[in-house]
Amino acid sequence: MGLGVLSGPLLYTLFMYGKFGMHDVAMTQQALVAYAIGLLGLILVKVLAPGFYARQNIKTPVRIAVITLVATQLMNPAFIFPLKHAGLSLSIGLGSCLNAGLLLTTLLKHGIYQPKPGWTGFLGKMVLAILAMVATLLVLQWLLPVNWHGHAWQRASWLTLLIVVSALTYFATLFGTGFRPRDFMRREN
Repeated sequence: MGLGVLSGPLLYTLFMYGKFGMHDVAMTQQALVAYAIGLLGLILVKVLAPGFYARQNIKTPVRIAVITLVATQLMNPAFIFPLKHAGLSLSIGLGSCLNAGLLLTTLLKHGIYQPKPGWTGFLGKMVLAILAMVATLLVLQWLLPVNWHGHAWQRASWLTLLIVVSALTYFATLFGTGFRPRDFMRREN
C-alpha cells in the first residue's frame, strides 16, 4: 500500500531529471501502482511454495503456476485495451495474487498449513495499521504539496519525511493495538 501511495513522490525524486518529465512520471506511476497490487502475491508465492517442496510435491505448484500463466495471458488483452501499459502490470500483479491464493487454498485444503489461533486478530491489527499509514500519507500529500521541480535535495527530504512519518504511524498504530516486539519472536511449542 505504501508503494502505491508513495509512487508519485518516489518517481519524482528518483527519476524526474533531464528529459524525464511530469508526463513520464504519470505514465510510470500507473504501472508502478498496478505492480504494487501484486507485490503481496509475489511475496506470498515465495513463502507458500516451499510448503509443497518440503513435502516433495513439485507437481502442485507447477500446475498452479500453469493455471496462473493462462489466467495472466487471458487478463492481458482484457486490461491492455482500457488501461494501456498499466494493464500489463495489473494482469501480472493479479496473476501473482491468484497464484498465491491457489497455493494457500491448496495448503489449507490438504491440511498442510493450519493457522494458529489469533491469526484473524493479527491480520485485523495489521490492516488497521496499514490503513492508518495510508491515511497519513494521503493527508500529508494533500496538506503539504511540494514543488517537484525543486532541487533534488528538496525532493529527497520530502520523500524521507513521508517515509519516516508513515513508518512512525504504522508502528505507533501496531503498538496502540497491542503489538509488542516479542509478538514477532518465534515460539517453540
